[in-house]
Amino acid sequence: MEVDREFKIVTLGEGRVGKTSLAMRYVRGQFNEKEQSTTNANFLEKNIRINETSIKLNIWDTAGQERFRALAPNYYREAKGALLVYDITDKESFWKVVSWVEELKMQADKDISFVIAGNKCDLELDRQIPKEQAIAYAKQIGAAHYSTSAKSGMGVNECFEEIAKLILDKESRSGSPIRSSKARSRVIVKNQEEVVKKKKSGGCC
Repeated sequence: MEVDREFKIVTLGEGRVGKTSLAMRYVRGQFNEKEQSTTNANFLEKNIRINETSIKLNIWDTAGQERFRALAPNYYREAKGALLVYDITDKESFWKVVSWVEELKMQADKDISFVIAGNKCDLELDRQIPKEQAIAYAKQIGAAHYSTSAKSGMGVNECFEEIAKLILDKESRSGSPIRSSKARSRVIVKNQEEVVKKKKSGGCC
């Protein structure tokens, strides 16, 4: 099918908050209880339709461990949207989101769209961050907030599609021209090593 828009999205957050699980639930509709922590980044691709617009989402799922923090700018550079994920059962992971927002404001595209996901809502009884506090912070920075669970699927499609809608709205208001290209309706999952090899051989991600 023809693709009208192509958006780069990056997932950010502390390690083990469920970024990879959210991305894989969205792309494949699957959940792995024993999902391994991401090292460097995974690249996922999905075609969706928002109203009458066909959109290809290029999703960079980044590692959350502190030792990979310095690599993050390589992945959110030129990103149009960011999904900032915290674990509702881990108070510290929420404050990490706050620090990511500050970093993105300084280093990312000035028009980047934010969506915050309070993940692992299937563990509501163990919540450490009041939902009202997280929603208030999201409003403060002009971001949408979603309660999500990669395990149950709650809010997963909605948070990713909200990012696409926010980016599309900004592009429409700025008068960006539609970029059409031929593309099959597909879902692709690649790891960082494969993407690097492809770039070196002249391919494009």
